[in-house]
Amino acid sequence: MTEVWEDPAFLTEAVAWVDGQLARLDLVRTGEVQQPHVRSWSTVLRVATSEGPVWFKANAAAFVHEVLVVDRVSDRVPARVPPLLARDLDRGWMLMGDAGERLREVVVEEQSLGRWHDVLEGAADVARALEPDVDDLLAAGVPDHRLATLVDRYAELVQRIDVEPRFVSATAHVRDLVDELASYGVSETLQHDDLHDGQVFVKDGRNLIMDWGDAVISHPFFTLSVSLEGGVAWGLDDVEDSEDIEPYVATYLARYAPDRPGLREAVPAALRLGWVCRALNQPDVSGDDHTRTRLRMFLDGRPE
Repeated sequence: MTEVWEDPAFLTEAVAWVDGQLARLDLVRTGEVQQPHVRSWSTVLRVATSEGPVWFKANAAAFVHEVLVVDRVSDRVPARVPPLLARDLDRGWMLMGDAGERLREVVVEEQSLGRWHDVLEGAADVARALEPDVDDLLAAGVPDHRLATLVDRYAELVQRIDVEPRFVSATAHVRDLVDELASYGVSETLQHDDLHDGQVFVKDGRNLIMDWGDAVISHPFFTLSVSLEGGVAWGLDDVEDSEDIEPYVATYLARYAPDRPGLREAVPAALRLGWVCRALNQPDVSGDDHTRTRLRMFLDGRPE
């Protein structure tokens, strides 16, 4: 689909829409529009204005729901995303304020992972705040990866792609983990599903959670899989298991449910099933190699 995003007709239409929105906002475009991001699933345009850069994003059909997700998150938890300046729900277009620097670069500058505590508090805030919106988000096309869906979808996935037999046999293990996690009675809600240091930006001291295209309706603890096992655990020097994730788990749980300390016991099952959710999330877009890596994280807790 990259050829669509680079087609002059699309770009002309998109820039005209942006210019119309800028006029409504009393902003003046001050330079040529740049296109720094082109992927099969989305494209991003950088637009210089009299008040600083703003960003346009368009999504492929499978991800059009991101606009509604960002709209709801910005309404419920406005401190966690840049302002949504304009939106077109039908076309999956949005115009957002600048989000600043990526956390990936800020971590290197600061030589600290400390900001992750605030990011995880933000993820917990979003999970609790979006619980009333689950039906609307599902109706808009946000993927349904609630616990009740995981076993059958996992079984179908490992039959469809080329995997080791142990992954097929693990269907029963998925079922056991689902039953265990369901016993804690945690409300399923919006979950980012790809919350790593390339999706968090720092602006005026705030840690903003970006790129909600992979968001799903699932168990809120699933976000810990990518954020902690897939990111924080690798530490500042990208060495596996060099950072203890327990303090970060504690931060998340203290924000999510300070009155339920027993939920710590649910985390091991959630960490494993979070990778199942990640593997099931748009595998045709991710590709089989990425999917197999996520399946290894599920069973082995390591990518190789």
